[in-house]
Amino acid sequence: MNGNTSDRKTLPDFLKKIEGTYGKARRVWVMDRGVPTEAILKGMREPERQTFYLVGTPKSRISEHEKKWLDLPWQKVRDSVEVKLYQHDGELYVLAKSDGRQAKEIAMRRKRLVRLLRKLRAMRKSLPKRDQLLLRIGAAKKEAGRAFGFVKIQLPTKDQEVTRETFSFQVDKTKLKASEQRDGHYLLRSNLTGEDPAVLWTRYVQLTQIESVFRSLKSELGVRPIYHQLEHRADAHILIAFLAYCLQVTLKNRLMIHAPGLTPAAVFGKLATIQMVEVWIPMLDGRWLVLPRHTQPEKDVQAVLDHIRITLPAPPPPRIKAAQGALIPSPEAADQPSPVVKTF
Repeated sequence: MNGNTSDRKTLPDFLKKIEGTYGKARRVWVMDRGVPTEAILKGMREPERQTFYLVGTPKSRISEHEKKWLDLPWQKVRDSVEVKLYQHDGELYVLAKSDGRQAKEIAMRRKRLVRLLRKLRAMRKSLPKRDQLLLRIGAAKKEAGRAFGFVKIQLPTKDQEVTRETFSFQVDKTKLKASEQRDGHYLLRSNLTGEDPAVLWTRYVQLTQIESVFRSLKSELGVRPIYHQLEHRADAHILIAFLAYCLQVTLKNRLMIHAPGLTPAAVFGKLATIQMVEVWIPMLDGRWLVLPRHTQPEKDVQAVLDHIRITLPAPPPPRIKAAQGALIPSPEAADQPSPVVKTF
């Protein structure tokens, strides 16, 4: 697709393409809250079309039906996840609460807030010029993100000097407390009104898995940037990255069975120390005896291999290379009686 295209503009074409290619079926579209518009969701609810969806909803919608939520009981779908169900205008709203996610969001906000307050205290101690103060506050705001909204700042006017009286700040404790109470809450909406809330939650959590896939492809597997100019070469690049991801998923599933405490990234770091080398031994007739070998794993690496039940393959058989071969080392190396080692 063309660059700089909004997700909201791509969704209708995707719906038509999937239905045109594979036909209509009882498939469920799971989306982030920023992908569909209200008009698109309304069209997906039409009886003649009846396209099912599950989409996240901004937390601000919780307050719209707050009284309804307060009277509803919590239903436990997992050890640390509870949900409340509410139907409205042909949609099922699912208010989910995760204790683990709540603790994580609170910790992340407090970390940014502490860093912001530390910078503001340093500004109030040094008392820079007003223009310099505004620049530093702007930089701190960008770094703090949403945490900046929980601090009330009094700035001097154009005609005032920067003093401790004209420049002050304080934490909006009421707003912070109200936000922490909403942490760990997800509001989902779907036109699957009769669906099990545990199934809906499980489907929506798959979005986090998909996001982790994108992060892995972009970082660990290096699918981007693509420097190829020809389309078939770019397709080959993406195919290799996809095959690498399949191997990563295989390793991840094996780790879940044999070593739940290890991650694929940690195992990759260990296995990176194993290298494939070729030992080139000169022969009397001018040819070379090539012995492919892999380096001997260290004790900790071998322990990881044994734990996840991976056995290194046997080295390839020796090869004989002629003196005029393409892989022959330089003439300087050929005059040396000792073997030549090449690392790959």
